[in-house]
Amino acid sequence: MGVFKKNPFGHYLFIKKWLIRILGLLTHQRYKGFNKLEIEGSDVIRSLPDNNVLFVSNHQTYFADVVAMFHVFNASLSGRDDSIKNIGYLWNPKLNIYYVAARETMSKSLLTRILAYVGSISIERTWRAGGQEVKRQVKFSDISNIGRALGDGWVITFPQGTTTPWKPLRKGTAHIIKTYKPVVVPVVIDGFRRSFDKKGLFIKKKGILQHMVIKEPLDIDYENDTVGEIMEKLEYAIEQHPSFLKVIPMEELMAYEESNKERRWRPSRD
Repeated sequence: MGVFKKNPFGHYLFIKKWLIRILGLLTHQRYKGFNKLEIEGSDVIRSLPDNNVLFVSNHQTYFADVVAMFHVFNASLSGRDDSIKNIGYLWNPKLNIYYVAARETMSKSLLTRILAYVGSISIERTWRAGGQEVKRQVKFSDISNIGRALGDGWVITFPQGTTTPWKPLRKGTAHIIKTYKPVVVPVVIDGFRRSFDKKGLFIKKKGILQHMVIKEPLDIDYENDTVGEIMEKLEYAIEQHPSFLKVIPMEELMAYEESNKERRWRPSRD
């Protein structure tokens, strides 16, 4: 790899490599120390092509979810089976992993700009801006940037566009699937909302058992499946279809969400 080699978005790969190494070192204990991350599906990761792979996942924090995926994906590619033990896997990380994030979120601070350099495809949200509900057209440049990233490597997206569970998926993800025909890999996570604050920057509680399940790629007929049919497949795959609420009573879910709002992270005295 040349020192001055760039990815399609103009980011220097040697800078990206060192940022992944440093951030990986700083965050490893969040999933293998303060808390424990249980993983299923490392073999799926190793079976995927090098590019045009779209990971779709439910969403629980702004940043801790995707950081965990960088750990798991690189550990899996390094031969670890459902484990992120021994952080040496980050010495030679996969550099063409990207994730979709809101542009306004990724430009708020020096830290978020660093996280953006690691692999953010920053898009303009069509439904919310500055904490207010809005309605605006999808920017073609945002869609094309996701296509560029898929052409170069793997893309992680959270199709609900929010960390609140059971919200409807955004149709844009289905349109991207029909347009670029990627391998679609569902990921289901749990425990991150209990472990971290909403942004995923601070540890809220220790001793939490986190889960990440990487499922087999979805069977999608890119030509004949409608947007609605793809949406339904995604909802079931990431376990956010409304039918799952029949298993969890709404009263119990709302009480759980309210208790999460009342929690505040405090430095540990341990």
